[in-house]
Amino acid sequence: APQARRLPPWVLGMTIGAVAAVAVSVGQQRLGPDGWTTAASLHPQAVQPQVQQQTALQRPTPASIQHPSSLQAHGLASLSTSKRGPGPAPFLRPTAKGAHVAGPGQPSEVKATGTSFHLAVLSALMLGWALGSRVTARPPPQRFMAMAAVVGDKAEPGATLIPVPDMPPPGDFEAYVLWLQDAICAQAAALDGGAQFCVDRWERTQGSGYGITRVLEDGNLIEKGAANVSIIEGTLTAARAQTMSSRGRDVNPNGGDPYKAAAMSLVFHSKSPLVPTLRADVRVFQVGGQTWYGGGCDLTPYYLFDDDCHEFHAHWKSVCDKYSPEYFPKFKKWCDEYFYIPMRKEHRGVGGIFFDDLESDPQGGSVEEFVRDVGANILASWAPIVARRRHLPHTDAQREWQLMRRGRYLEFNLLYDRGVRFGLEGGRVESIMVSAPPLIAWKYDRTPKDGTPEAELVRTLQTPRDWA
Repeated sequence: APQARRLPPWVLGMTIGAVAAVAVSVGQQRLGPDGWTTAASLHPQAVQPQVQQQTALQRPTPASIQHPSSLQAHGLASLSTSKRGPGPAPFLRPTAKGAHVAGPGQPSEVKATGTSFHLAVLSALMLGWALGSRVTARPPPQRFMAMAAVVGDKAEPGATLIPVPDMPPPGDFEAYVLWLQDAICAQAAALDGGAQFCVDRWERTQGSGYGITRVLEDGNLIEKGAANVSIIEGTLTAARAQTMSSRGRDVNPNGGDPYKAAAMSLVFHSKSPLVPTLRADVRVFQVGGQTWYGGGCDLTPYYLFDDDCHEFHAHWKSVCDKYSPEYFPKFKKWCDEYFYIPMRKEHRGVGGIFFDDLESDPQGGSVEEFVRDVGANILASWAPIVARRRHLPHTDAQREWQLMRRGRYLEFNLLYDRGVRFGLEGGRVESIMVSAPPLIAWKYDRTPKDGTPEAELVRTLQTPRDWA
């Protein structure tokens, strides 16, 4: 968190003292013949005919003096409902019985003498010194991620949207993935409206590096959600090097090359069978002076809603099109091919985007900038779907179908996912298996009946569609 800076007491004291001196000096010059002045004489421009007609004086109440909400202070007025109270700002009128409120145009009795002038300045200096020793400067302004405006009106009532610092500058991908994990977990917890993420930092036992695993369980929306950051350094094994070499990477196929990697990956398993599972990641891999980026975001529904699929893919097409018209069709096809379960002859979900070994932009732009944009859009691609489906009623039979389909999810992860298989080669098992669904069911030879929503889902997963 940004550290607050303490104001020097003498700065605040002298500032208040100077303002008080000027104000009292002006007041002395404008005294009436009886030694008193009025608000009208000090501020004649503030006297309006309708104000002069006021006869009732009221003490301000907390409800009449309001302040802008923290969201407005962050430039997010659309997420706020607070408004300033109407009417002119009141000021105090000292009287024999004590101070009370007067509006513009009402007499404000201020006795000014040389003695009171000096006392005012001295009091201001002393007050400034006292306040200066306690008051701290506000920390630098913070703002929400670009996705916060999307998540904001989808959060559960009473949930708190936590502002996050600005994205770290390009060139430090480690700082970026740590920031992204913080930001997404804060927004996902607000979207859930119930549980919070636990935080588990760990150190690698082989090679060097560390990781941070965050898990939310038994929430209102998310039955189990995990967001992992891994920062690792090591030496390529022969098996890993051969796999990379077969994909066209210029590495020694016998292994032995030192490498660095940084990644943030997440999976959110929804409680309702009508809300799809979300999986996403962004990552960088460096070896031998070369840098490759990867990432993606995909959707695994249990019941098919065409408008959800159309919207999800259209969202990612708009992100990709900002950088290259080649990106979305290429990455969508890549996603369909990667998340395929050969033994089932079906795809794990309805896809999204997936890319790997990305080192140059077809339009000459920054690949890292594109990957950062992917990270900032992960939750925004899911939140509108969540808002439409999370509170829809569902049956026990639909819940059972969800648990069965989760079995397919785990089958893919254990048998075909390159990240899981790479991680199990000496990685931290808890952080790798945290992506597994919390509950799974396997039923023998369970085939849905033709014409049912379940059969429609299976048919769609066997033949990918061009949703965008």
